[in-house]
Amino acid sequence: MRFRACLQLDGKTATGIVVPDEVVAALDGGNRPRVRVTLAGFSYASTVGRMRGEFKLPVSAAVREQTGLAAGDEVEVELALDTAPRELDVPADLATALSADQVANDAFSKLSYSARKRHVLSVAGAKTPETRQRRVAKVLTELH
Repeated sequence: MRFRACLQLDGKTATGIVVPDEVVAALDGGNRPRVRVTLAGFSYASTVGRMRGEFKLPVSAAVREQTGLAAGDEVEVELALDTAPRELDVPADLATALSADQVANDAFSKLSYSARKRHVLSVAGAKTPETRQRRVAKVLTELH
């Protein structure tokens, strides 16, 4: 599904694209469809959401940097329904801790992709082994 749109600035830095209602309907993925987006030859996974009565697609600073796009630019947008399962590479130390704690492991597996990703990024972003251990322990505590 292709359409042209203007990259809009919403607030200080939030940038996105209004997705026409008929495009969302044609995707046949519900009111918050997971999509594969292509802008200026760059593809990424995202979700179309509803904001102030309009369907919108976020365009992060990283995507804008990669594509050279800025708020106010008119862009060709290609959307495809993303039905592939979203998988995360769970760091080995977090995976080991989860496998040793059945309650935390069950809770982790029931979390949404975004919630699991938040925990994974927290652990993966630690710069020292001590910080990493603290973050793994915090994840386990939050999952109980």
